[in-house]
Amino acid sequence: MVARHDLTTDPRLQEDLLQARRGTAFFARKLNELSDAELDGGTRLPGWTRRHVVAHVGYNARALARLIEWAATGVETPMYSSPEARKQEIDFGATLSPVALRNLFDHSAVHLSVEWRDLPDTSWAREVRTAQGRTVPASETAWLRTREVWIHAVDLDNGATFNDIPTPVLERLLTDITGAWRTRGTDTGLLVRVDGNNVPFGDSSAADPTIITGPLPAVVEWAAGRGSNGVTAAGPAANERVPAAPQWI
Repeated sequence: MVARHDLTTDPRLQEDLLQARRGTAFFARKLNELSDAELDGGTRLPGWTRRHVVAHVGYNARALARLIEWAATGVETPMYSSPEARKQEIDFGATLSPVALRNLFDHSAVHLSVEWRDLPDTSWAREVRTAQGRTVPASETAWLRTREVWIHAVDLDNGATFNDIPTPVLERLLTDITGAWRTRGTDTGLLVRVDGNNVPFGDSSAADPTIITGPLPAVVEWAAGRGSNGVTAAGPAANERVPAAPQWI
């Protein structure tokens, strides 16, 4: 039997899908290293156990699959019926048995991958709406999944770090986060620089900015609200808290 492959022939989209699938495989590896009892342990997200993180990642795959179904059929299929429904879904998932929780992750990941595989080139540009209300082409779902699985693999607190995240993913994450700050107007006077990179992220117009500097993984970890190890801050607001991370993190 001839193996089936993604219908899309767009090289950039193929690379984006590969990065999302690699991130999913990395999350799966960190999850499978955990015993059933360890699923009850804490994470790097306040108030969430590992069960919550796994449930969130599993239901996120299902939600993104709904967007691909929307692009394929033209029938509007939102990611979630409401923010409250999304939260209730995660809370419910966290109560599942270990076997059911692991199956949720595995099956939802396969489902999303198949929906991606079978979507033709003509449908990837069709617009869908994210849980935050943004209208984006269906091709954006590859990135939406990429950032979820890589960041939350670290959140499992099972040995993964931001150093494990590929550089292209880290760079795009930093662009997304600082872009969200600009949209909300919370980056006033804040300038982020990556070691060895003279291109600043954030507010480069301030006369006396607060400058955050460090290696790319450390800077992204800081910007995502996961810690400040490896970064230095200098300027008038050096001791103030980092602006809140975007809702999707």
